[in-house]
Amino acid sequence: MKQRIITAIVAAAFFIPFVIYGKWPLVLLVYAMATVALYELLRMGKQPLFSFDGILSVLLLWLILFPSKYMHVIAQTGFSKLELVYMIVLLFLAYMVVTKNRFTFEQAGFHILSAIYVGIGFYYFIETRNAPDVGITYILYALFLIWATDSGAYFIGRAFGKHKLWPEISPNKTVEGALGGVLCAAVVAVLFFFFSNIGLGLWRLMMSTVVLSVFGQIGDLVESAYKRHYGVKDAGKILPGHGGILDRFDSLLFVLPLIHFLKMMAG
Repeated sequence: MKQRIITAIVAAAFFIPFVIYGKWPLVLLVYAMATVALYELLRMGKQPLFSFDGILSVLLLWLILFPSKYMHVIAQTGFSKLELVYMIVLLFLAYMVVTKNRFTFEQAGFHILSAIYVGIGFYYFIETRNAPDVGITYILYALFLIWATDSGAYFIGRAFGKHKLWPEISPNKTVEGALGGVLCAAVVAVLFFFFSNIGLGLWRLMMSTVVLSVFGQIGDLVESAYKRHYGVKDAGKILPGHGGILDRFDSLLFVLPLIHFLKMMAG
């Protein structure tokens, strides 16, 4: 526990100034974190990063991460972002032929899905922070929502949990804990409604928060599922006591895109 607390304090002291300042330093930090997260996922799947297919995965990730405010740079190539993404997918498929199926369709799918899963989640970290006026508010809202959900699920689950939520994937999680996490997230929503410029009516904010809290927990279960599938305890070791980047951002990879899909920031 002591190691977890020390790591959390040091990581927060390093991370929060980037979030507050935003702009290109945050973009570079997100690129670095996303690349580490992709490496963690490929390593679990026993796929080498320093190989042709690994390099293609990184290129696909970096392309997906490319912020919309700099899209004019991509436009100068004469192609759209989607067209360049599909070109990389075609290269994966062509690589299957070149290697005479030593690199398989299943491996290509693993690389592509890994880059999309990590890339889109972190892309919306950049897009959320870049939103005029409310960017920092929504980043803080997402972070506090996830922290409240995780803490509520843990403590209420320990105190009142009797019914297993999904024992095949995460045997310690309970239905009572999951509901407690949603309840704590709702408290965060009320606080942001009264004390921030989040710009949503209370009813809409509460309903959206319930959805986000549920999907944040699904994001956590998704990581538990693939860690169990690959037989590993943590995605990585970059954060002592906490595991890897994926271990800390699994919920955020679901929550931040959903904030945009739910049109919350349109107000």
